[in-house]
Order: sequence, then C-alpha cells, then structure tokens
Amino acid sequence: MNIPYLLSIITWLPAVGAIIVLALFRKEQTDGIRKFATMWFGLAFLVSLGLLGYDRALGGYQFLEDAPWIPIIGARYQFGVDGVAALLIMLTTLLGVIASLSSWEYIAKREKEYYALLLLLQTAVVGVFASMDMFLFYLFFEVSLVPMYFLIGIWGGERRLYAAIKFFLYTLVGSVVLLLGVIKMYFLTQDAALHARITAATFNALAGNDGARLLVSNTWQEAARNGTGTFNIIWMQALGGVLPMGTMQVLLFFAFALGFAIKVPMWPFHTWLPDAHVEAPTAGSVILAGILLKLGTYGFFRFNLPMFPAASADQTYFGSFGVRNVMIVLAIIGIIYGALAAMYFVVKRDGDVKKLVAYSSVSSMGIVMLGLFSLNPNGLNGAVLHMINHGIYSAALFLLVGIIYERRHTRNVAEFGGLSHVMPGYAAVFLAMAMTAIGLPLLCVFISEFLALRGAFEANPYWAGWGALGIILNAGYMLWLYQRMFFGNIENPKNERLKDLKGREWAYMLPLVIASLWIGVYPKPFIDYIQLPVSAVVRHIRPNYPVPGVPPRAPETAEKK
Repeated sequence: MNIPYLLSIITWLPAVGAIIVLALFRKEQTDGIRKFATMWFGLAFLVSLGLLGYDRALGGYQFLEDAPWIPIIGARYQFGVDGVAALLIMLTTLLGVIASLSSWEYIAKREKEYYALLLLLQTAVVGVFASMDMFLFYLFFEVSLVPMYFLIGIWGGERRLYAAIKFFLYTLVGSVVLLLGVIKMYFLTQDAALHARITAATFNALAGNDGARLLVSNTWQEAARNGTGTFNIIWMQALGGVLPMGTMQVLLFFAFALGFAIKVPMWPFHTWLPDAHVEAPTAGSVILAGILLKLGTYGFFRFNLPMFPAASADQTYFGSFGVRNVMIVLAIIGIIYGALAAMYFVVKRDGDVKKLVAYSSVSSMGIVMLGLFSLNPNGLNGAVLHMINHGIYSAALFLLVGIIYERRHTRNVAEFGGLSHVMPGYAAVFLAMAMTAIGLPLLCVFISEFLALRGAFEANPYWAGWGALGIILNAGYMLWLYQRMFFGNIENPKNERLKDLKGREWAYMLPLVIASLWIGVYPKPFIDYIQLPVSAVVRHIRPNYPVPGVPPRAPETAEKK
C-alpha cells in the first residue's frame, strides 16, 4: 500500500523533532530532552516501517513524490526508493533509536544541542537514500557532514577538533570533485544527440515500473519545454548508458568515484576514519560506521555503475588494465590492509579496541567494493546485503566498546582480561557480534560475504582468493581480541567489580543480535528487496549477461520514450 508522502514524512520528521527540542526545552531539562528525543527517533522508526509495503515483485522505484522546486535549472523535489534504498532507510531509523538510547549516560553536557544534531543528521541521511533528483541528493549528501562535524568536534575525545576538521576536509574535497561531475552530467542531459540514442527498453528497465517511468518521462518533457536539463537520477543513468566510452566517461567516473571513495572509505583515502571513530562519541561512531560509510558504497551502486557502465566494466583503457581493475585493486588492498591494521591493535601493548573496529570497517567496505565491481548478480547482491550487515555488526561493536569505556574510561586491550567472569552477559553479546564479524554460518555476514566472494570468483578466481585472505585475517584478529579481553583470570583489580549489562543496554543490543541471527538464518526477505534493482544494474552494464529469472534482452533500436 502506497502511503501518501511517506518518504517526506520519514525524511523530515527527525528535523521537526530537532526544532521541538531546540524551541520547547530548556537546557536544564536534560532528562526530558533525552526521553523526548529517543521517543521521537522511535516514532520515525515506526513510520519508516511503512516501507515494508514496498512491492518486491513489482520492483523499481516506489513511494514516488514529485513537485517543482527550482524550475530555472530543472531541479525538482523528487523522492522515490527501490528495494536497496528502502532497506537502508529502515536501517538508518533503527540505528537512530539505538544511538539515542545509548547516549543517555555517555553525554553529560549540552544535551539539547546534541540530540538536535543527531535528529538533523538522520534527516540528511534519509534524504540521501530517498532522493530521485541529483541536485536534491547532493544537498542532503553535503548537509550530512555538518551534524557529524559538530558531534565529533564538541562531544568527542581529547583530539576531537583535529579529527572533526580532518573528517570534514577529506569529505569536502571529494564532494567538490563530485559536484563538478554532477554539473557536467546535467549539461549532458541537454544533448539532443545523446537523448535520441536512449532506447525505451533501457529506460524502462532502469525505472522498473510504469509509475516511475511516467514520472521520469514527465520530468524530461517539462525540462524540454523549459529549455533546461534535468537532474533526474534515472534519466542520468539512461544517458550514461549511451555515453561513448572514452576520456569523458572515464573522467566522469573518477569524479564521482573520488567523492564516494573518500566516504566509503577506500584505501588510500581512509586515514580520516580511525581518527574520527576514536574521537567520536559512541553514538557518533554508531551512525558513522552503520550509516555514513554506506553513503559511499550506495553512491557507487546508484551512480557509478549505472551512469558509467562502459567505464565500470573497462579493463583496457590504461593498456593492460582498465578502470575496473583500478577499483578491484584498491578494494583488495583495502581488505588486506584494513585487516592487518586491525590485527596490529591486538598485538600492540596499548592497542585501542575502537581503532581495531574502525580498521575492520575499512576491510569490510573493501568486500563491498569487490562485490560491486564483480559486475554479476551474486557479487552485487552480496555487496548490497553486506552494507546492511556491516551496519548491524559494526554498530553493535562500537556500542560494546562504548559500554566498557563508560565503566573503565579506557579502551586499551591490555587493560582487560577475564571479563567473562564478571560480565557474562556482555561477554555473550560481544561473542555473538565477533562471530558475526568473522562470518560464522547462521549469522548475517556469512551470507553477504559468501555471495560477494562467489561473485568475485565468477569474475576472476584470483580476486576471490585475495578477498578470502582478508576474511581469514579478520577471523584471526577478532578471535585474538576476544581471547585477550574475556578469557583467563582477572589480573587487573579495576576489573573485579565491573557491572554487567543493564536493562537499557540490553534494550539496544538485543535488536542487533536478533537482526544478525534473522538475516543469517533466513535472508530471503532481504534478498527479495534487492534482487530486482541489482538485476537491473547488471543488465544495464552487461546487456547479454544471463541474469537468473530475467529473459535475454532483444536487440534494441532507438525509439521514442
């Protein structure tokens, strides 16, 4: 069932909550602010469950909204989601509730501004996933930097200003280059010769259903009447499919790729991430790892692959290797480097557990990129599902690190040992999340990593071999970390009277444990959401690829859309 303006409600509801917090609460009302903000996040999550009404059999973009916005440049207020975006939005709203609940005791200053920024951040992130207009997408994409900058810079650790500025500058540089690519794509939408080459079959496959197709057709006709280009994302994807392979497409690919690679972050653009995670408050790390990193991988899935299909599949542009090879090499380096760096913080005497989890995210995002550039249904299904799964287990691990930090005010591995004796509940939840990160069967990461590596193996067995090496290293440092923190006797007297998980902590940890088990045991409902969007992208890049359940595409001729 299509609920009118559902996406606008989900997007702007947190912003309304932020305004209420700022306007109606005094700064002394800390208890009321915490409870109201958490309740408001819960309301946003409940509203987002309306996306469960997404018709997985129909596919394509649904819950469509369209209104004039800036007619002089052809920008419109257009919202719509496919199955991938729907899942990411629901993950975002779930982690919003958890982040708020986890902050009740951790945040002890300027609570009013803190919760307002947390609510505004959710609006920005949901807007990224819901946008069907590239100009609107870019605004939300950029605005998401601001709340996170202040969350790190005000409520972070000792080096919070350094980490906040580094985070902002890195991502801003990538965003400026991305903007140049967006502007060029906008002008290309005014190229009548390119427009004439877009076939109805390509256009319909990208739109996914009649409602989306009609919306995009009307958008283009309106732009033609006004003499402007269009920022409609589906139209730009269709245009990219007929853009000749050459210097222009490669430059555009890397303009978009740089903006998203810094956000992922891919090696060698990752150096801002450990600093940001270590200095960020727990809730900031939860949102950063669980959601903000996905803005990068989502960008590759939504824009780089379908907008520049020839460049995405290219393996000869630079001679013996091509654009695709560059992305695969960077992904594999990220997988192995991230795992080795994480292992270093287990070996190091004063190793920081939070830095370990941060570097594990670099490795995990490498798996996503490897799956995406496998360019086959298994690889892309695994990559997209891994975005969801990483959001679940990385958020859980950062929450667990935050819990022990609140009790001991240290994150050094050497400070712990034998914690299972005094914190059995905490040890059990940590074990569940560590096993999830490793990819233990019956937990969610196993499914996504298996699909991603299978897709990589279909593309090139050597790619899968290097990816599997990273997973082995991942198991090594996670098991080693668990052994050092939880096994053996308690040798540090400060650990002898640590309290186990409290009711509030169980309340925000159990949903993540349940989600991991659910996806690991029965992933079909989640894969059903992403299968048709993935098949559309694969068929757009590789028209003759045998996608299961999709009949081969007949030879096309240009025809009127």
